[in-house]
Amino acid sequence: MFACARSAIAPLTLSTSIVAAGLVLATPSFAASFPPAPAVGHLGHVVVDPYGNAPLSALVDLGGKHPSQMRVRVHGKGEEGVEIAYTVSEEALRRHDGVPIVGLYPNFRNTVTLEYALGDEVITEDYSILTSGLVNPYLDNRSITAVPEVHVTKVDERFEDRLYLVNTHTYTPQGTDLHWAGRKSARDKKEGSWGSSPEQGSAPFESAPLTFVVDTQGEYRWWLDPNAVFDGRSIDLDKRGYFMGFHEVQGGEYTFVNGQNWGYFDLLGRVKEYDLPRGYADASHEARPMPNGHVLVRASKQYYVNPEGDTVHTVRDFILELDQRGNLVDVWSLPDILDPYRDDLLKALNLGAVCVSTSFEAIGSTLAEDLKSASLTKKKHAIDAPYGDIPGVGAGRNWAHVNAIDYDDVDDSIILSLRHQGIVKIGRDKKVKWILSPSQGWTGELASKVLTPVDSKGDKLKCTEFGACEGGFEFSYTQHTAWLSDKGTLTVFDNGDGRYLNHPSQPTGDFSRFVEYRINEDNMTVEQVWQYGQERGMEWYSPITSNVEYRADRNTMFGFGGSIDLFERGKRTIGRINEIDYENHDVEVEIDVLSDKPNGTHYRALIVDPSTLFQQ
Repeated sequence: MFACARSAIAPLTLSTSIVAAGLVLATPSFAASFPPAPAVGHLGHVVVDPYGNAPLSALVDLGGKHPSQMRVRVHGKGEEGVEIAYTVSEEALRRHDGVPIVGLYPNFRNTVTLEYALGDEVITEDYSILTSGLVNPYLDNRSITAVPEVHVTKVDERFEDRLYLVNTHTYTPQGTDLHWAGRKSARDKKEGSWGSSPEQGSAPFESAPLTFVVDTQGEYRWWLDPNAVFDGRSIDLDKRGYFMGFHEVQGGEYTFVNGQNWGYFDLLGRVKEYDLPRGYADASHEARPMPNGHVLVRASKQYYVNPEGDTVHTVRDFILELDQRGNLVDVWSLPDILDPYRDDLLKALNLGAVCVSTSFEAIGSTLAEDLKSASLTKKKHAIDAPYGDIPGVGAGRNWAHVNAIDYDDVDDSIILSLRHQGIVKIGRDKKVKWILSPSQGWTGELASKVLTPVDSKGDKLKCTEFGACEGGFEFSYTQHTAWLSDKGTLTVFDNGDGRYLNHPSQPTGDFSRFVEYRINEDNMTVEQVWQYGQERGMEWYSPITSNVEYRADRNTMFGFGGSIDLFERGKRTIGRINEIDYENHDVEVEIDVLSDKPNGTHYRALIVDPSTLFQQ
């Protein structure tokens, strides 16, 4: 009878179906509409890519039910496939109004098992979830593969369940077209030839992101649509930048920085973005969560007046503490805390790889000649070069290149990796606590903050001012990451460019390392307690990017060399995932990610632990 009543209703006209500023009333069954997806099992329907950004994730709608004790198993593909299993808290179920499913294979009908309680009943049911293929929207005539290839060299059976989040990028077809409006230096000002805007900062530092999770079979298990955070065809600054600096916060959510904004993303594809505070720009490299919920972001200062009297946008040398609403809480101005005119390492850098770019014509050449005037006082011009994202001294040039931040809650301090200077610890009072670097070039009060290398007995090691030490101790050079371990030690990826403040004509003798230091702040000493990589030489050499951290769960040093073979013209750059046994230095995991275009760089990789993904 209900069906007959509906069939007798005349079609609604536009005037009768639209009321109250455009609200649509109910339409009859024969109108042009489509039914929703039907429920599956005891819960609701299944939605693949629920937020439109992660095509290898899905959501099982709760269908108005209230399940508990939820456990998810994403079955591996074939006999050797890696199963992904995790539990989901009731808070996470409410947050998404569904069961989050992550770890699906692309272009595949996946089998997913849910085990849960519904009232007094315990239910186990299987779901068949079909996914699409992966899409890289930034292909061009340089592309070798549509997405990066993954080659597995070795995985010990104890590590077969590992998942790795890879943060890499691809070149856009047109390159970058972003530049802050520029003006010339004070010398040109006197000649009456400068504009009305400050010099250009590091806005051109951008690339299209490729962000994904791979398992130990080399299979893709998660993918973030690049257009979720980046649009290389847009003139909108909020959609341009370098998507990077990930750290897990909670519940499968990660921090990021991306040009003129920062924020959070999760493995279901939700993205929350915040603008940088007014007066700051060009965030990249690091977004470090703090225990109080704040985030430390590496950015740059706009309209900074340097000692030459020039108004500039600085380059990679300001640290911002931001609260959870994006408000600025505190600032560390490194040009005022450190010495932006120290050039001792800068003069030794290989110009083939200074700012995450490759110049084959510049490989082997250094800045030594260009920077020979850097010893001039701050009242004079330190370098005859323009401002902008170029290696050089003085605020407004890439004198610091901060690429990592850590926070020490013991004394409310930050630890910074400055690629072009060394590693420093700075307190809340903006005073330097210590410097881990060769002593050459540090002057005044900063010279007293340089740590002294010692052996395991605490005896001082003999070192040259350029950093060559006895006893097997090595400083790090152009390092990336300087992160505290849960043992209280400092883990560093020692890239090795500019080693001993010198550089060979060709990088044939260079090496990179995972290295661990123990710092005694009372005695102002540093001991090297562990290292791996020097013995592998050039085949393991990663001149830029990369990361390392100690993993207590398997007692390994986990790391990623993001730029192996960068100097091999026309070759795909290797991003090498490694886990090295801490006790015997055995290689437990080695997986290579190959760039999709020649000489493209990778940034970092992280371990994804499914047991932590949806616990909060």
